[in-house]
Amino acid sequence: MGSAMIIEMVGYLGSILVVVSMLMSSVIKLRVINMAGSGIFAVYALIIHSYPTALMNFCLVAINIYNLAKLSKKDQAYDLVDARNEGRLLDYILGYYRSDIQKYFPGFAGNSSGLDRAYVVCCHGNPAGILLGNTDGEGAMDVVVDYSMPVYRDCSVGAYLYSKLPAEGIHTLRYSEEETETHKSYLAKMGFAKENGVYKKKLV
Repeated sequence: MGSAMIIEMVGYLGSILVVVSMLMSSVIKLRVINMAGSGIFAVYALIIHSYPTALMNFCLVAINIYNLAKLSKKDQAYDLVDARNEGRLLDYILGYYRSDIQKYFPGFAGNSSGLDRAYVVCCHGNPAGILLGNTDGEGAMDVVVDYSMPVYRDCSVGAYLYSKLPAEGIHTLRYSEEETETHKSYLAKMGFAKENGVYKKKLV
């Protein structure tokens, strides 16, 4: 394989990664893959002496780094909203994401009626996650739904949410029903421990 062919393959690889990044539902994955593709394509442009193309792609790399840095500042990006009195908005969110929510919470009825706690996490004003459940009056909450929207699934919505719940009087989260295999991996990642068939996490 000649050097000209190798150089051309580098260009194709960068282009493919940029296109693939546009297919990502996760903001983090989009930024990371796009940054890799732009970086590779910038190198390709330098090799073929296409300096305007190289400059443009280096700028895209810088933009992606800047946005990834912003996403890492969780406390600045997220806000916690008590949604108990926002029935219509909450019902809209639950309806819009119903099929995806039921992948992780197949036993969920699809509405928040009968639940005494409902929170929405917003990222720059956009709904990023929801938490629904019932409290026992002693600081423990039985979780019915703990869901992040696909586009924010890599932005640690859960970590932010759990850091704010103690101020709401919630010190322990419990999952009493069987969860799907996918959600079990999330619970393990977030530090839940299984005790007598119940997943628990102490927040303080």
